[in-house]
Amino acid sequence: EEPVVLCGINKNFRVSLQGGVNDEVTLAAYITIALLEIPLPVTHSVVRNALFCLETAANQKEIHVYTKALLAYAFALAGNREKRKALLDLLEKEAVRKDGCVHWQRPGKEPEADLPHHRYRAPSAEVEMTSYVLMAYLTSQPAPAHEELSFASLIAKWISSQQNPNGGFSSTQ
Repeated sequence: EEPVVLCGINKNFRVSLQGGVNDEVTLAAYITIALLEIPLPVTHSVVRNALFCLETAANQKEIHVYTKALLAYAFALAGNREKRKALLDLLEKEAVRKDGCVHWQRPGKEPEADLPHHRYRAPSAEVEMTSYVLMAYLTSQPAPAHEELSFASLIAKWISSQQNPNGGFSSTQ
């Protein structure tokens, strides 16, 4: 069977790129982030329309944790402090706190086993979503508050614990 290609992206690649979340909101968040990182101004018609779409989506009750992370970063880049904070507050409630670190994992995932001398490596989607949350915390105008920086340091500690012996990560992003 031929792979399904949407907008020039193989569907199977797109799903792995999106941390296993296959919906229009997640893809729209990726595209909006890319546009804002160019940087296109928030006043640009494409960016303005994309942000309107994301604001509407952010108001939904059931949003996947990975999508919340992307939305938080997109709104941070856009300078929307209110939406950024609201999403970070929601994400903080879903955070996994362990061994002085903070990270996020997919809903319904089995907790990692505590094996002696075994260093747990999270799936790439979890490294990615945790990294997006970290970027959302650090991308703030004005500069992040002291409490945000303290929390961000716990996130950075977890991310650095996920490095492989060569200094890389399981994620390509």
